[in-house]
Amino acid sequence: MLVFFKERLVFLSVPKTGTTAYETALRDRADIVVSDPPELKHAPVYRYNRFFHPMFQKVCGAEMETMAVMREPISWLGSWYRYRRRDFMCGKPNATHDVDFDDFVKGYLKGDPPGFANVGRQSKFLEPRPNGVSVTHLFRYEEPDRLVGFLRDRLGQTVETGRENVSPSMDLTLSPGVERRLRQKFHEEFDLYDSIP
Repeated sequence: MLVFFKERLVFLSVPKTGTTAYETALRDRADIVVSDPPELKHAPVYRYNRFFHPMFQKVCGAEMETMAVMREPISWLGSWYRYRRRDFMCGKPNATHDVDFDDFVKGYLKGDPPGFANVGRQSKFLEPRPNGVSVTHLFRYEEPDRLVGFLRDRLGQTVETGRENVSPSMDLTLSPGVERRLRQKFHEEFDLYDSIP
């Protein structure tokens, strides 16, 4: 999470959406950088609303806007799958070395997903709160120029990012039946992504 206080902007860090690269590029420009622990670095809207929003509102008298990045849902799951297949994950209970991508997504579809497929949901991370706190500016991971342009205009500086936390490349084609089930069960993920201007 990055906070730009003068600009009244908080950059929420949705996992697996490239936000570590933006953190590296902007950490010297930000007023607050929350990079650890992961529960705070990747604070979803509900956690931001509970802990950070009251601090800005009550202590600083400031109403902050929020921004976040969302990844196309199948690509997002693929990023988790590939990340958990990296060498350092060998032997860990949530590693994906022994499952293919179809089996990973089938696990994700279960009511109680196995550890290797327990990755949460972007729509839950970004879910607005009853008091009105929500993501003010939402960007597609696949359209970085729009995000970089917004940051340039808002922060008054050019933003150049490198690639970080890159997982191994591999084919991540889902079988038609598994993809259909995913799109039906988690249609909110696809609807939210499709609603981003």
